[in-house]
Amino acid sequence: MGLSVWILLINDDDCIRRLPLTKFERLMKRGSNESLPEYAEKRVRYAEVVVELEQRKPVEILKMNYLVMTFDSDGRIDRAERDKRARLAMDGLPPYDVAQENGNLVDARHVFAKRHYDNRYRWMPSPKMERAIIKAVFG
Repeated sequence: MGLSVWILLINDDDCIRRLPLTKFERLMKRGSNESLPEYAEKRVRYAEVVVELEQRKPVEILKMNYLVMTFDSDGRIDRAERDKRARLAMDGLPPYDVAQENGNLVDARHVFAKRHYDNRYRWMPSPKMERAIIKAVFG
């Protein structure tokens, strides 16, 4: 038994393409020259799927995240957009400041930041697309 993370790119025509995790990690690595020229200047939906394996075969899907990545004109991850995404993800974390809980005002900035993050960098698959993703995992 083991775990594996699968990255499934969803093209504009809803075709699913598996991207090797090592290539995905190189794409995401700061300063990397890894690129996917066919996605230049595009926002691409993808599914991040955590799969339980038995004898190197998928037996169960443990978790699925539906995210969006933005590519620059060279087909690399857009660095400015990646940094903006990271800042927004951090802004979406609830504040740790206990002192503010005693006041009359509630700091809800993190709620709005999380909503903005979800609207910009997450997507929800249709039931048909979710079935296609599951089929891509199990064959």
